[in-house]
Amino acid sequence: MSGHGSGKVILLGEHAVVHGVPAIAAGLEAGAVARVVDGEAELRIAPWGVLVRAGDASPLGAAFAALLEARRRDAIDGVRANEHALEAHVTLPGSAGLGSSAALGVAVLRALDEIDGISRDFDRSQAIALAWERVFHGNPSGIDTALALSGGLARYLRNPPPGEPALRPITGARTLSLVVAHSGAPGSTKETVAGVALRKTADPQAFERTLAAFREVVAMGEAALARGDLGALGACFDRCQSLLAGWGVSTPTLDAMCACAKEAGALGAKLTGGGGGGCMIALAEASDRARVREALASRGHEAFETTIGPARPENTERA
Repeated sequence: MSGHGSGKVILLGEHAVVHGVPAIAAGLEAGAVARVVDGEAELRIAPWGVLVRAGDASPLGAAFAALLEARRRDAIDGVRANEHALEAHVTLPGSAGLGSSAALGVAVLRALDEIDGISRDFDRSQAIALAWERVFHGNPSGIDTALALSGGLARYLRNPPPGEPALRPITGARTLSLVVAHSGAPGSTKETVAGVALRKTADPQAFERTLAAFREVVAMGEAALARGDLGALGACFDRCQSLLAGWGVSTPTLDAMCACAKEAGALGAKLTGGGGGGCMIALAEASDRARVREALASRGHEAFETTIGPARPENTERA
């Protein structure tokens, strides 16, 4: 019995999404896979050489315990949520803004639910995955776990009005060609989210003006996606990067990587995720994508190419 969780990139709206602005994000094929094996309740992560048990004195042990407890609380039709041993494989770097922890949590949840014969809707799965994610990120927006569950391309709103979905698939968009590159430094979403919150406290009016700018650029980006205007979407990437830099979550390395990608022909480039390190993404025409990747690689940055299509509606309809 196994489960999969998708990694993710945020195209527009990171950090602002914590404060009520919609964000546009996309699931990655890369992510995490977990499978149930014989043994007592423990989690072994192959590429990291890590073995934890629920409650171990480590963030991963605490997250595993939180997920198991959340499963127990969310009983479905009297089906017992049992504890099992699992092996997992993660194909994303950690602390990179690509949602590796959420992908792992969702993979673990799905593997456990599959062997126990439990079927949950999106909201209930999201709530359990968030119990895991809070251990690592304190006050996560929920976008990582949402995309880990759904994959594809979607608009996410943290606390939607009653009756509206948190995650709404974006359809009718062109397939996007992206380059994802690592800055070489880890990023801490927990720390950068806390830093942005301090800016809100220090100058609420300036913070609200920046939120309004984020809201505008996300709306423009969604419209560009709907009509397949990659040039306009690239301009939204650049504007979003400028806003994020103004909040202090970019770094000189990330700024230089964005400039490098643009010089190599990218339509737009920005950090993705928490910032302070981690990864950046560049939007390019399919014919230019390899050249952008090679330019970033020539400066010592590990990079890969990916394509993004619409989300899977069956995984988001109860979001």
